Formats: sequence, C-alpha cells, structure tokens
Amino acid sequence: MYIENALKVKNDLWRYIIGFIIIFIFTQLGSIPFVIAISSKVGLQVASNLDQLGMMTVLEDSNLTLFYFLLTFVFGLLGLFLVVKFIHKQTFLSLTTSRSKVDLDRLATSFICISLITFLYTAINYFIFPEDFIVNFDLSSFIILFFIAVVFIPIQTSMEEYMFRGYLMQGLGVFTRNKWLPLIITSFSFGFLHFWNPEITKLGPIILIYYVATGLFLGIITLMDEGMELALGFHAGNNLIIALLVTADWTVFQTNSVLKYISDPDVLYSTLFPLLFIYPILLIYFSKKYKWVNWREKLFGKVK
Repeated sequence: MYIENALKVKNDLWRYIIGFIIIFIFTQLGSIPFVIAISSKVGLQVASNLDQLGMMTVLEDSNLTLFYFLLTFVFGLLGLFLVVKFIHKQTFLSLTTSRSKVDLDRLATSFICISLITFLYTAINYFIFPEDFIVNFDLSSFIILFFIAVVFIPIQTSMEEYMFRGYLMQGLGVFTRNKWLPLIITSFSFGFLHFWNPEITKLGPIILIYYVATGLFLGIITLMDEGMELALGFHAGNNLIIALLVTADWTVFQTNSVLKYISDPDVLYSTLFPLLFIYPILLIYFSKKYKWVNWREKLFGKVK
C-alpha cells in the first residue's frame, strides 16, 4: 500500500519538521541566481517590489527567465532527495510507488494521454477561433526553449508531485492514520500554492477551483493506483506541452512557444472544462486499464 510505505521508515514528527525546513532552504538557494539576474537588470529595490508576472518578464529573454525559474525546482528536488534519504532513511522508490520498481509504462501512458488531449484541445481552438491566436514560432528561440523545457520541466513537475503526492501525503497519512484527510489537505495546499500565479490576477480567484481540482485528481489517481507514476506523467506532459505549444501575456510560463493566445480567456470555461470532461474521462480510462477496485477503501480507508 502506497501511504503505508511511510510506516516502514523513520517517521517521527521532528523529522518532517526538519525535512520541510531543509527543503525550503534548498528551494530558496535555487532562487538566488534568478534574484541576482533580476537585481542586476533593474536594481535590488525595484526587484523586491516585482510581482510574479513582473519577475517573469523583466529580463526580456523568456528562455533565460524560464531557465532561472526552473532552476529553483532543481535545488528543491535535491533537498527533498537528501531529506528522504538521510532524515527518513527512505528510498525514493518507496516514496514513488508501492510496486517493486517504478512502472515506466504507467508514466508514459499518462504522459501521452494528457499530451494528446492538450494538443488536440489547442489545435481545435486554433482552427475554430484563429483570431484568438498569433503564430509565435521562431526556430532558433524554439530550439533553445525545447531543450530547456524537456530537461527542466519534468524536474519542476516531479518536485511538485514528490512534495505533495509523495512526501506530504505519506507524512500526513502517518499522523492522521487515514487517507481522505491527506488527499484533501494536499489538494488544497497544491491549489493555493498557485495563488500568486499571474493567472489569478487575470482570471480571478475562481481559477483556484481548477488548481484544487487538479490536485484532487492527481491525489485520487495516486491513491487508487498505489503509486505516483500516473501523476508524474500527467503533470510533466501537461506542463511541457503547454510550454511548447501556447503562451499568453498573463501566464506564469512566458515562452517562445508555437502560438500565443491574445484574446481574453473565458474563466468559467477554463475552470469547468477540465473538471467536467478531461479529468472524468481520464479517471474512467485509467480505472478500466489498471482495473481499479475498492474505491472507498483506497480513498477513505484507514492507514493500517
């Protein structure tokens, strides 16, 4: 059982407190190059007053900005790895899955599913509403973006998954001795982590429903599948394809993507479409493919 993996390692409360502190410190260390670059550009005083959208545009080179931004997650993931290995004496395998090895087929299946959905969704919108987009493609800039995105975006998404669906969910399971509370807490904390994203300023707080629902979806497939492989693949595929395919002036990822969205977004549609169509379809598909049973026990049962 996935959450029960944490019962087999050193799981004292003080270890989790120290662990979160160490991970936070490593994450802050990873942000130092970005802060230095921004401060060198506009000065320390101006840099300290920038919001996230300002930080993502001030360097005037989206590829360089993306690299600095994603570097933070490299340090964060390193800190998480050290905490798991040396503070909890836990293997990364048991943080990832309840299986004897990481199921790369599951990871690839989830990655391909959401990548195809995102590509088709964007293509359909482009052909139906071409006036909402401009072609943003520049070969030399896109090639640089491609290599940065392929290397670093899976690290960024893995850091978030290992933090929320792994370390936090397993840790909460140890102390609450149930599964539903870790699922709820990690979903809301994941959602509200995006509160400072530029999308919130543009679309309003209602878009937080989408982020919380995404966290809930990722938590459900992790608990039902007894491992993080599907969540890892989904998150990586979603962020990677979006970064390469389409950007907008109000998104956290300002990239040299193929397309740029220039219209005002429909916040209700952006919020409800994944919740009512994409996530239910994927849940049904995954449940049939991997023969999920005992939903009540896996989502609401006790951690024994």
